[in-house]
Amino acid sequence: MNAEQFEVVAMNVGITVLIVFMFFIIYDLGKRSNAGKFGMFVLFFALGLGVLGFVIKTVLVEFMGF
Repeated sequence: MNAEQFEVVAMNVGITVLIVFMFFIIYDLGKRSNAGKFGMFVLFFALGLGVLGFVIKTVLVEFMGF
């Protein structure tokens, strides 16, 4: 495994761990604030849209080959 392959794998793993940690933070925020089911939905929907946008951008860049 050369340096470029290691960087690609490390970047993918690192971003995945960061996204999972961000969803844990959103869950913890809702739980600590006693948001309820609707409040949790709003938190995950609103804050999760940023993560979803990043994932969609990454997929589009890979699909288009830039």
